Amino acid sequence: MMTVLNPSVDSPAEAEAAALLIRRTGARATPARVRVLRLLHAAPAALTHHDIEQALGDLALDRVTLYRVLDWLVESGLAHRNTDAQRVFRFSAAAIGEHAAHTHFRCEDCGRVFCLEAAPPTPPSLPEGFSLSRIELDLRGRCARCTGGHP
Repeated sequence: MMTVLNPSVDSPAEAEAAALLIRRTGARATPARVRVLRLLHAAPAALTHHDIEQALGDLALDRVTLYRVLDWLVESGLAHRNTDAQRVFRFSAAAIGEHAAHTHFRCEDCGRVFCLEAAPPTPPSLPEGFSLSRIELDLRGRCARCTGGHP
């Protein structure tokens, strides 16, 4: 298990910053959403559901609530969800202002997500009546740290 932070020592400024990001989506900044988003922002790498439960410690949410919060954060664009080489979901905070249109590189070893300066490809022609809401391009492999290249 990875040591991330002590959520019981959450600074008011960091909690308010997380709440503001949530409110900007038009949603309520519930204590559960704020705690989990704050934790993802502080994490050095993507976290599994279990990592998040462990890091929250005494402030842990029940499993169903945690899954719902994580799903909501992903759907709202505030977090990423990716699957590692063992097919375990890992979650990481999305960068502020992210998700205009760009490409992600996801490390299959450590689960980190890197935003690349490359725009995704032009979408293909869709059949009549279809409506495209977004396009994503995920490149997968091993990051420099995991290949022994650079940190």
